[in-house]
Amino acid sequence: MDALFYLAVLIFIFKMLSGLEGLLVMRNVGWLKDTPTPSKGCCVSLPKVSIIIPAMNEAENIEKALTSVLSLAYAHTQVLVINDRSTDSTGEILNQMALRYPQLTVFHVKALPDGWLGKNHALHFGAQQAKGEYLLFTDADVIQESTALDRAIAYMLENNLDHLTISPNILCRGILLNSLMMAFMINFSRFVKPWKVKDPKSKHHIGIGAFNLIRTKAYWDCGTLEKIAMRPDDDLKLGKLLKQQGFRQGYLFGKEFLSVEWYPSVKEMINGLMKNSFAVFEYRVLLVIVGLLALFIVDIWPFIAVFLSGGWTQWLYVIIIFMIYLENGCAAFLIDKTPLYALASPVGSLLMVYIPFRATLLTLIHQGISWRGTHYPLEKLKSNRI
Repeated sequence: MDALFYLAVLIFIFKMLSGLEGLLVMRNVGWLKDTPTPSKGCCVSLPKVSIIIPAMNEAENIEKALTSVLSLAYAHTQVLVINDRSTDSTGEILNQMALRYPQLTVFHVKALPDGWLGKNHALHFGAQQAKGEYLLFTDADVIQESTALDRAIAYMLENNLDHLTISPNILCRGILLNSLMMAFMINFSRFVKPWKVKDPKSKHHIGIGAFNLIRTKAYWDCGTLEKIAMRPDDDLKLGKLLKQQGFRQGYLFGKEFLSVEWYPSVKEMINGLMKNSFAVFEYRVLLVIVGLLALFIVDIWPFIAVFLSGGWTQWLYVIIIFMIYLENGCAAFLIDKTPLYALASPVGSLLMVYIPFRATLLTLIHQGISWRGTHYPLEKLKSNRI
């Protein structure tokens, strides 16, 4: 047997294990829809929730998303929106909405303090103004169904959680963007292992910016966003801070209750992921090389090797390709997309290799990242490892 065969065997074993992990995700991760809303006459006193939304140049999305938040059925809320140095009409829209909704408070941040990323500072600033027993960190473009928060709080109370994160329905346009989204989801699941985050003994942690619901005391006790002030992957690292301090964590699928158009085009998604791709590898070039090589071998190489091999080796690569399509088809189901998008999975995987490679290269060349008009030096980014 030649090297191609032995490599195919290794990839096959990995895909089998990855498939089993996928089944664990489907089997052991719950759905928000399965949690009933608290009955209006229940004797349990429901806690107040401070909803904190950072917004920078979100004029296109903010009114629709914020209206959905202000229309939540959950009665005990305080809604805080932090206008983070917007240069478009975001501030004016927020001021007008504040006149119509008395539960809405708007803060305008004019300058970014040294040592902070903009979003992280806005979230922490909001937490400092919060009066609720729970904090909900969410984004300015997330649409929430009216019972989403009711169900989330009910789930947290029932399961005695300190932190609950919920994945939204991610709206994508076109085949390429959907294939990239599926590739992102698969690799996110491989890295995070979401079925393990509820285990207090596991080090695995999670956080999703669209919906991070945290007990206020836990937020302050874990060290707050001040400990990760320069982390572009703040949502995930906040989950890590909470897990490190022994706080109980949970994760649910919530595509029926939360939706967001993450990026309107492949180009914008590539640019958006550029800011945190190197951070995921802790700014270590060797980790980038190893990680991207592994990703190339398991998700792209089989489509090349099937034409370079023959006999049993070729058939093994054919089986592996089928497994890749099956894996992407399952990911398509989770984001409410047709499995036909899985046919473009090799392109999505190529982009998942390209984005971290380009992010690493440009971050090293420019000695930092530039995001929404602000340059953040690499030296400061690297100093904030946790």
